[in-house]
Amino acid sequence: MPLDTAPEPLDALVIGAGFAGMYALHGLRDRLGLRVQVLEAGGGVGGTWYWNRYPGARCDSESHSYCYAFSEEIWRGWEWSQRYPDHEEIRRYMNYVAGRLDLKRDIRFDTRVTACRYDEGANLWRVETERGGRFAARFLITGVGCLSTANIPKIPGLEAFQGDWYHTGQWPHEGVDFAGKRVGQIGTGSTGIQAVPVIAAEAGHLTVFQRTANYSVPAQNKPLTPEFKAWVRDNWAELRTVMHSTLNGHPFTIEDRSVHDVSDAELKAMLERAWQVGGLQFRANFRDVLTDGTANAKLAEFVKDKIRSIVRNPATAERLANIDHPYAAKRPPIDSFYFEAFNRDNVALVDVREDPIQRITPTGIRLQSGREFALDIIVFATGYDAMTGPLTGLNITGAGGRTLAKTWEAGPKTYLGLQVAGFPNLFTITGPGSPSVLCNMPVCIEQHVEWITDCIAHMRANGIARIDTTEQAMAAWGEEVRRAADATLLPRVPHSWYLGANVPGKPRVFMPYAGGMAHYRRLCAEVAAKGYEGFVLERGDAPARAAAAE
Repeated sequence: MPLDTAPEPLDALVIGAGFAGMYALHGLRDRLGLRVQVLEAGGGVGGTWYWNRYPGARCDSESHSYCYAFSEEIWRGWEWSQRYPDHEEIRRYMNYVAGRLDLKRDIRFDTRVTACRYDEGANLWRVETERGGRFAARFLITGVGCLSTANIPKIPGLEAFQGDWYHTGQWPHEGVDFAGKRVGQIGTGSTGIQAVPVIAAEAGHLTVFQRTANYSVPAQNKPLTPEFKAWVRDNWAELRTVMHSTLNGHPFTIEDRSVHDVSDAELKAMLERAWQVGGLQFRANFRDVLTDGTANAKLAEFVKDKIRSIVRNPATAERLANIDHPYAAKRPPIDSFYFEAFNRDNVALVDVREDPIQRITPTGIRLQSGREFALDIIVFATGYDAMTGPLTGLNITGAGGRTLAKTWEAGPKTYLGLQVAGFPNLFTITGPGSPSVLCNMPVCIEQHVEWITDCIAHMRANGIARIDTTEQAMAAWGEEVRRAADATLLPRVPHSWYLGANVPGKPRVFMPYAGGMAHYRRLCAEVAAKGYEGFVLERGDAPARAAAAE
């Protein structure tokens, strides 16, 4: 769209075409009848799954819960093939939903947003894109995801590296040929743990550079049986109720039992059975895994002993088991033969906490000790500028010319993770201060989109033109986010990306809401029932009067 043309008028503009953006489009367009446009930087639907195509990439929520649950028809019309779906199957599912709901006609792909500015006089959001597109919308809804801005560490010398390098969150769609290559992977979080076994099976040699040793539990991934598929298809209502009532939005409940209620022998037997079940259900036997340090230590030691029993080289096993934080206090990875990969002759582990990376040379990586590794390919499994990065990267400017980046320079502040004071009619789906990354994401997304859709419907029915929140409401909610986190072991990991610690210079603030998805759902419903308590709603002429008074 040429820059000299008038901006395209819309009721609502949605940024992102993943789970959040697709459902927001459906709710606002098909339920409320609004003029809606979705802008998506990628070439197709899928959100994070459009970009995340690295080796081994798959979801860590079970497939029958990692999907939309708002429609029984859509639920029954799709059949997952395995317990934990890989990136290709998830994209096929997203395209299936987009087709069923006819969403693509209102999505503009390959369209990256470069600026969003609130026009106070007109009470409109003016949005610009990299290609010169201009839009004016009453409501701006961000569905950009929590883990979509790649964190590429600023290691000296990268620009001079003569081989190829890749970040797992920006993986080439054509894939990468590792055959016979000397590969170095930096990072052993959830992504790195998924990638290692697959790269190891293809590469000539793989060197894994580990800064922080990590727990992982086997996914025990497998094809779904016809009987299980039929059960899922026929129990939509029951599964939806379970996901809406659990702490993390998963399709299984946490037992109301303390680790201290069982003997050490009983505990070991229970954990052995849970290890065979695998996945995130491993921690579902006890309610106090993330609230009681002594209880947590017992599970942590069990996993460390498992690592030592799997990895044959004692020195390597100790480096992998030398974990310095409580179990599941960081994102709890699940894997398919991660620790077993270190038994391969072509895989080596390097502890870069003992001997940090000094620089990347033209031919590889040099450590501070002077030790060098010749490499053909470097893989950065170094995560994301989580939760805030995708939003500040949109260059959002609110009332009075204040930017979101400036507002959040000491850490993110929101009300319910939905709005930021001074940014009227802007809604952030799964923004900082919401349960988001601590949960099964589609469950959080559906709750947020439905709340936002109901709110906009209420505004339209009552002649309300603008909704904002206040500094006081954000401060009170920020205190609740802090209180909920402090009731757990989660903030006790100084290097956790939940606190932004993986990004140099980022404020250390615990960002997601740890009070549980079911409790959060009730809080949001109560806020709406009390006339949107904590928000400021203004009728149609209020913004114009305010502009005239300036």
